[in-house]
Amino acid sequence: MYRLALYCLIFLWLAGFLSSFFGILPFAPQDLIFSSAVIIIASAAINAALSYLFKAPSNTESTYITALILALIIGPEKSLSGFLPLIIVSALAITSKYIVAINKKHVFNPVAFAIVFAPYLFYYYPSWWISSPYLAPWVLLIGFLIVRKLQRTDLVASFLLVYLAVSLGASTLNLENIIFQIKNIVAYSPILFFTFVMLVEPATTPSTRLLRMLYGSLVAFLLAPFIHIGSLYFSLESALLIGNIFSFLVSSKRKWILTLRRKEIVSHNTVNFAFDAAKKISFKPGQYLEWTLPHHPQDARGMRRYFTIASSPTEKQMMLGVKFYEKPSSYKKTLASLNLGEKVTAAQLAGEFIMPNDKSKKLVFLAGGIGITPFRSMIKYLLDIKEKRDIILLYANKSVHDIAYKEVFDQAEKELGIQVAYILEKASENSPYFNVRQGIINKDFIMEKVPDFKERIFYISGPKSMIDSFKKTLKEIGAQKHHIKTDFFPGYT
Repeated sequence: MYRLALYCLIFLWLAGFLSSFFGILPFAPQDLIFSSAVIIIASAAINAALSYLFKAPSNTESTYITALILALIIGPEKSLSGFLPLIIVSALAITSKYIVAINKKHVFNPVAFAIVFAPYLFYYYPSWWISSPYLAPWVLLIGFLIVRKLQRTDLVASFLLVYLAVSLGASTLNLENIIFQIKNIVAYSPILFFTFVMLVEPATTPSTRLLRMLYGSLVAFLLAPFIHIGSLYFSLESALLIGNIFSFLVSSKRKWILTLRRKEIVSHNTVNFAFDAAKKISFKPGQYLEWTLPHHPQDARGMRRYFTIASSPTEKQMMLGVKFYEKPSSYKKTLASLNLGEKVTAAQLAGEFIMPNDKSKKLVFLAGGIGITPFRSMIKYLLDIKEKRDIILLYANKSVHDIAYKEVFDQAEKELGIQVAYILEKASENSPYFNVRQGIINKDFIMEKVPDFKERIFYISGPKSMIDSFKKTLKEIGAQKHHIKTDFFPGYT
């Protein structure tokens, strides 16, 4: 996610530069270049200094994202004297990540924090030059890409709907007023950029759908003209800070330093990493963490990944199952080369891909490749607490050598009665496993293995293309839409 956001912001900056070059925007292109350079250099330098001082891992993408957002909404400045406020605002933003942080997790959106407090320090206000109607189509484009990647449609929709409602206020609710307000939002307001870039920042938003909708609605409601404290009205940035406080209160507040204790191959090109945590991490089977692994040089995918936790909450160590392909990313190369005793940072515990509280619910687990990890966590948990549930596991792979964590599923078949079927693209006739079948998971196979599919909840985990294919198949056979749950987490995987 971070690298995508970085590229989108660079694209917007270039669109602004070209617009200024051709006289469409009311500032000179050289002013934009120099102002942006001051912001980026100041942000990078201050971040490096604070990272060293606080002995905290530095995220390069995050620093440049913050700097580019600032460059798109403050300035441009024409003179050297105007560069000092840019440096101070940059310092406020970067410093907030280290100073206003609890358990090494920053509380506030750094750009919003800087913009809110800058006027009180030296009467500096943002220009929001990115809100030009000429740039609105490009903001919509990058907004679509970011929201699609993050799957934050719920958050964006709740914010925009409530914002539209409070903006209309007591005015006559007719089609003409609604259309006028929508045109104003799209063409002249900073709302689009604020919504698609600042509001959806993963680190300061809630992790569950309902809480995200409440978060978006709260920020929008605070912008209503009738909401104020004396003569103080909420700006976009101050409303976002209040929303950040709400998000912090309802979200995971921890970062953990994990120490590698064991590496083992669990299937072809799949390695299981086991880590010790200084303090026990409380989580639910099926949830995920953001794993940060600083390394140099970095490729385009950066130093952060979201991985589902493969271990059960009942196990002492945190486990991570990772598939390695022929040309791995720089992140995976570094992960593969980790020595025992080396450390990684984990944060942003989240995820709604968890078993229902109602133990009587019938479940089907559909897994493809390394998508088996959340099901390993769930089934191992059921084994350890000796809890029986009506579960069918359908696990698709290329060959028998790609099957991971089979010993856990064998034990679950014997002790819990869980039904397991392995579906392989290439299945040998002399396969050592009796419950292996060659083919693909299609609607005929599902109806054969799950005759009571209309009564069951389907959990799907694996590559996105496989998830989309399984969802389509389930809809074709008549499975209920609200009975289909898919494993999702933001960012690159």
